[in-house]
This record gives sequence, structure tokens and C-alpha cells, in this order.
Amino acid sequence: MDYLLMISILLEAIIVIISLMAFLSKKKKYAIGLAITFAIYVFYDSIRLLNLSIDPAIKEGSFLIATLAALWAIWSIYKNK
Repeated sequence: MDYLLMISILLEAIIVIISLMAFLSKKKKYAIGLAITFAIYVFYDSIRLLNLSIDPAIKEGSFLIATLAALWAIWSIYKNK
């Protein structure tokens, strides 16, 4: 087992939870972008940990979505400052 990968997945999942809490309780809209980004990271890293085969188009598409969600989140933070 890859313990560093397992720790990474755990930390990513914690970021998802905290981001969702910020979105739901603090009404921070940018937090949903962070939650989506890190949820995709959890998905991808879990596939790696379990040695599952996945269509490359799904991986590429999910990373595009993660990147767009992170871009939207950081742009939202920038606009609100």
C-alpha cells in the first residue's frame, strides 16, 4: 500500500468537507469550486490506489473540470477582494 497516497486522499477529502461546510454555512460560493476540484482529486487518487483501469478520456475530462472549477474559485476570490 502506498501510505503517502492514502494520506493525500485523506487530506483531499478533508478539504472537500471543509469546502462544502464553507459553501453551505458561510455562503462562500467559491468554496464549491474547491470542493469539486478536490473531489475529483480524491476520485483520481483512489483509482490509482486501487489500481483500477479507467478510460483516459474520463481522466482527462475530469482534470479539465477540476482545473476549470479551481480557476472559477480563484477568480471568485480575486473579484471579491
